Amino acid sequence: MTKIYFSPGTDCLNAITETLKNAKRRARICVFTISDNRIVDAIKEMQLNGVDIKIISDNDKRFDIGNDIEYIANLGIDVKLDTTHAHMHHKFAVIDDTVSITGSYNWTRSAETKNYENILVTDNKDVAKAYLKEFNKLWEIMETL
Repeated sequence: MTKIYFSPGTDCLNAITETLKNAKRRARICVFTISDNRIVDAIKEMQLNGVDIKIISDNDKRFDIGNDIEYIANLGIDVKLDTTHAHMHHKFAVIDDTVSITGSYNWTRSAETKNYENILVTDNKDVAKAYLKEFNKLWEIMETL
């Protein structure tokens, strides 16, 4: 299964939230920023369902109006930030070590309402393996929020 979605519009948002809500065991999320409360709600639902969640985000976006990274960390979810001179500009997630979400889509309201962006959702195991390898590498060098 591989599906591609485009914005503006709700297709990308719906694909992300539904994929997150279907998580059973583990979610590894690596995104530039999260400021769409509907995505935050899906993350909170995963947490309530006992899913092991780890999130990496960019430190420069942390204090933007509407950014939810600190709120997510205060929920008790493991969050690390890129404090290097560069931006952590990835936009991917791996759910249950098998389903990957990737693309240009920022996890923001603007991505849904204004921007031309995309995501791809796939259950290709090689794709998940590659993204998990990158996530784990980054997790080791990022700073805990």
